[in-house]
Amino acid sequence: QVQLVESGGGLVQPGGSLRLSCAASWRMIGILAMGWYRQAPGKQRELVASMTSRGSTNYHDSVKGRFTISRDNAKNTLYLQMNSLKPEDTGVYYCNYSPPTDRYWGQGTQVTVSA
Repeated sequence: QVQLVESGGGLVQPGGSLRLSCAASWRMIGILAMGWYRQAPGKQRELVASMTSRGSTNYHDSVKGRFTISRDNAKNTLYLQMNSLKPEDTGVYYCNYSPPTDRYWGQGTQVTVSA
């Protein structure tokens, strides 16, 4: 059974950084487009960063210049480097295919940006 396990979240002050990881239980990283999604309190889940199988990236306007998506195919792991974090970046972060597949939603990892 394929699983995606997110980790790396936490509490950080505004302006701080975090690096999220998404470990796949099966060789799926780099095969199809994948993305990082964010669900803020009271809001719908949204795509914040994606990467195609060829390595092209795309970012939500709100995170451009601050977040970087990357992957390590050998480790079956997707990453999201988040710098200059803002309170509005608070939420639960998930990884999934882009567009997403319902059965691959994991537990996510909580990111809280607060002073």
